[in-house]
Amino acid sequence: MPRNSATVARRRVFYIPGYDPIHPRRYRELYRKEGAAQAECSGYEITLSPRQGGERYGWNINALIDDIAVDASVDVLVWSDIVRDSMNTSIPATYWQLLRTAWVYMSTGALWRLMRLRKGPVIAALYPVGMLLGQAALAALLVVAVIAAAVLAGGGVAVQAGAAVLGLVAAWRLLRWFKAKDGKFFAYYLMHDYAFGAATRGANPPALETRISQFADAIADALSQDDIDEVLVVGHSSGAHLGVSVLADLLRAGRVPHDGPALGFLSLGQVVPMVSFLPEAYRLRADLAFLSRQHAIAWVDVTAPGDGCAFALCDPVAVSGVAPPDKVWPLVFSAAFTQTLSPERWRALRWRFFRLHFQYLCAFDRPGDYDYFRITAGPLTLADRYAGRKPSASRIEKPVNRFTATSR
Repeated sequence: MPRNSATVARRRVFYIPGYDPIHPRRYRELYRKEGAAQAECSGYEITLSPRQGGERYGWNINALIDDIAVDASVDVLVWSDIVRDSMNTSIPATYWQLLRTAWVYMSTGALWRLMRLRKGPVIAALYPVGMLLGQAALAALLVVAVIAAAVLAGGGVAVQAGAAVLGLVAAWRLLRWFKAKDGKFFAYYLMHDYAFGAATRGANPPALETRISQFADAIADALSQDDIDEVLVVGHSSGAHLGVSVLADLLRAGRVPHDGPALGFLSLGQVVPMVSFLPEAYRLRADLAFLSRQHAIAWVDVTAPGDGCAFALCDPVAVSGVAPPDKVWPLVFSAAFTQTLSPERWRALRWRFFRLHFQYLCAFDRPGDYDYFRITAGPLTLADRYAGRKPSASRIEKPVNRFTATSR
């Protein structure tokens, strides 16, 4: 078994973002700002310093928590270039994605089964559909209004034809305006997100498989270092199911040394069922089943019912219908936003759905036993921190997935 010392002096953290086209520096700045806020609230010290060189973007952490000094190094495992490529589509292509994605989820029955788990993330998935159709409807009404104005003005066929052309130009500009302002609406962004998995009906595209292999190599290198006490992989949102596959590959290949650093996996705000419930997600379902019974890793899955974008308290292995008899992971519990955020803070964030989806990476002003900064920069391994911790009683483990095959 890997060494699992109660005291960690040096840690390597590998952070796998969700479907995010933004430069990874946003995660460094988020960690810097929120880490300082949590340290002030909780009475410990944590400082960041920039990474000097290296193959991957990241930063270094020096912390003094519970009077123990810890050095940590964070690497962001970047796949934002793959995300940007998938988002590089025209307006008509995005509407085609809408139709194709809706058909995949409805025709396979995945949509109805996902609704049996949590309605929040399904509503989040339907939001871009409704918003994009609403934008198209407004554009169509604009065309009709311009033509109607020409008719009411008594214009002839030529005038009406000109009005139709003018209306189409105006409608196209309106659609382009909506797309340009998508940083406020998130309709195109979310549509591309859900279309990414649906395009292959749950299988990983080749570019993503290559990146998963590269991520595995980076983590394997850290696991081979003698001066590291823990290697911690953090997967947020879509990054959670990528982390499952990366770690399953490492363990299958025997690349986790028996006498190496402790290995932990922290999945946050996971949306695993959005992919595992699709018919071609053989690879992900096999990885979920395999990872769930491995004793060489500690896997903790944290969500919160207040996060409407995540499948809160849904055991990703069990609900996917692939839980083996000897399943030991993940430990599923809630970050309990309504308890770990003060009433004032909760009121400020409650309707900011996208921001709440990132709350796992942020400070809590009434922290409970989940503290992202203690986990990533504190003196306990993930396994030790949650040893004996019971899963949330309200977790969902009932298998509802129609597609449970792990190979063709």
